[in-house]
Amino acid sequence: MSGERKVVCVTGASGFIASWLVKLLLDRGYTVKATIRDPNDPKETEHLLALNGAKERLHLFKAELLDEGSFDCVVDGCDGVFHTASPVFFDHPDYQAELIDAAVKGTLNVLKSCAKVASTKRVVLTSSTAAVLINEKPLTPDVVVDETWFSDPAFCEKAKLWYVLSKTLAEEAAWKFAKENRLDLITINPVFVIGPILQPTLNLTVELILNIVTGRELPSYGAFVDVRDVAHAHIQAFEIPSATGRYCMVESTIDVTELWKILHRLFPVFHLNEKFEDKPIQEVFQISKEKIKSLGVNFIPLEESLKDTIECLKEKGFISF
Repeated sequence: MSGERKVVCVTGASGFIASWLVKLLLDRGYTVKATIRDPNDPKETEHLLALNGAKERLHLFKAELLDEGSFDCVVDGCDGVFHTASPVFFDHPDYQAELIDAAVKGTLNVLKSCAKVASTKRVVLTSSTAAVLINEKPLTPDVVVDETWFSDPAFCEKAKLWYVLSKTLAEEAAWKFAKENRLDLITINPVFVIGPILQPTLNLTVELILNIVTGRELPSYGAFVDVRDVAHAHIQAFEIPSATGRYCMVESTIDVTELWKILHRLFPVFHLNEKFEDKPIQEVFQISKEKIKSLGVNFIPLEESLKDTIECLKEKGFISF
């Protein structure tokens, strides 16, 4: 197994992406030092402790993003660190402290711990296309976004896009710190991440699918990637020596009419909204897959991801039909 005798750290391990990352790392033979906020909360721990290999090679640690030095003992002795922990919500009255500070200062807190130890060969940061897409460039159908794009903090602040701002500032701070401290840093920048959930709670991006099928939310377009591919890409970014820089991740960017027609085809019980029956499918902008393919990622098709997402939501009792 590729991870045999290797020790890695995963921050925010109880989350959606991180839980799958822990699972795949254990499957590959890694020993995983996983940080969570509350080791006494079964909602954070039970699904992780139930994973194959967890009894032998999973170690849970309490750590807080804003508690400086709380990651020191966790990353010590680790060959690599996967920093996934970051708050995810779009509206909060105290966005500065709860969202921006937690993302930026939390990321720097983890990187400072990594810089203190000689064992850490590479840090893989879970970023987002939120740190890529949002600037004054128009996202017209002829546009292909790639890793050279960066969101504009001033534009995000003016538009009060606080989550986007948090991810943008956190990634900017991470690259600056890595350069100054000669850390080998890679970022994974996925779009909306869907797929089956391992954790017992509903995360924001999978909730978007739930809101779409229940008619509570109808965006004009959607950009999606499967959580299993995102977790796999993190590991590939750590294991492949030539990996470098940022990696955008998307399987499909589609018009909401096309999305609805796929959902209706997969699950006829979801009656096709009348407004989409005869509406032509519109072309939308694309995000380049060229760089991420260099990591050997073969994307799970959107239809399969949607099917697995809905079936998981049903199995866990979040939706019934």
